[in-house]
Amino acid sequence: MLGQRSYGGHSMVARLRRVMVCAPETAGWQEGEKKWRELGYLHAPDFRAAHAQHAELRRVLEEAGAEVITVEGGNLSLDAVYVHDPSLVTDYGAICLNMGKEQRRGEPGRHREYYQQLGIPLLGEIRPPGAVEAGDVVWLDQKTLLVGRGYRTNAAGIEQLRGLLGPKGVDVVEAPLPHGGGPGCCLHLMSLMSLLDEHTALVDLPWLAVETVQLLCERGFRFVEIEAAERETLACNVLALGEGRLLAIAENERTNQRLGEAGLEVQTFAGSEIGVNGGGGPTCLTRPILREA
Repeated sequence: MLGQRSYGGHSMVARLRRVMVCAPETAGWQEGEKKWRELGYLHAPDFRAAHAQHAELRRVLEEAGAEVITVEGGNLSLDAVYVHDPSLVTDYGAICLNMGKEQRRGEPGRHREYYQQLGIPLLGEIRPPGAVEAGDVVWLDQKTLLVGRGYRTNAAGIEQLRGLLGPKGVDVVEAPLPHGGGPGCCLHLMSLMSLLDEHTALVDLPWLAVETVQLLCERGFRFVEIEAAERETLACNVLALGEGRLLAIAENERTNQRLGEAGLEVQTFAGSEIGVNGGGGPTCLTRPILREA
């Protein structure tokens, strides 16, 4: 299935071939009643519901043709299920990031160990005072990386990304993010936009910066706007599986209907517990390792 490559793919929308996930039991959700408030969860985690929803997520990914790899080991925060954020996989190897959220600072090191086990080289790391979370990172094309600057990703981290990827011919473009709910809330760039195919973006338009909207328009993207009433249930967080197929949270019915009307195939999973409770949708719950046509 993987052909000659086992990692890489500078795309948010090419076919998902290989993906990493972290099960709620690995992240300690069965003991989460002690820690959820400090992490900003809506309520104490329901482990049984989270386990069932995560299993459904994994089933959909496998049926879509992706090899699903599970992070193992313990002593992680509840947020480790949002496995997208601590690292970025490029054609040149993995970049282990530095989390803006203090409670997650140990996760990039775990990703580094796992990539070593998988035989994926390390291109580099983001080090303090730089901070980058991959929820702020969007490939617009093979050579353009859009990076949101906000409370989780700072200017120093973006400059370090430029230092790693610039010599490879990748243009790292900064996108300012709004204050939103403040430093304690999780507002990533991908909370406000998700690429659906090479020419279509799902957007929370009123919350995107003018320059980001202008950049997307200049590049010829058409917009599908989320249902505003579904903003808090992460309607904008949609995972492209490739070939016009999407994975979305089932609870966001109106937004999902709009995606279908735009000609896209939408698959869903119940994400009320594993997703909405902790503020992470299907993109957050997955770390793509390989995307290719």
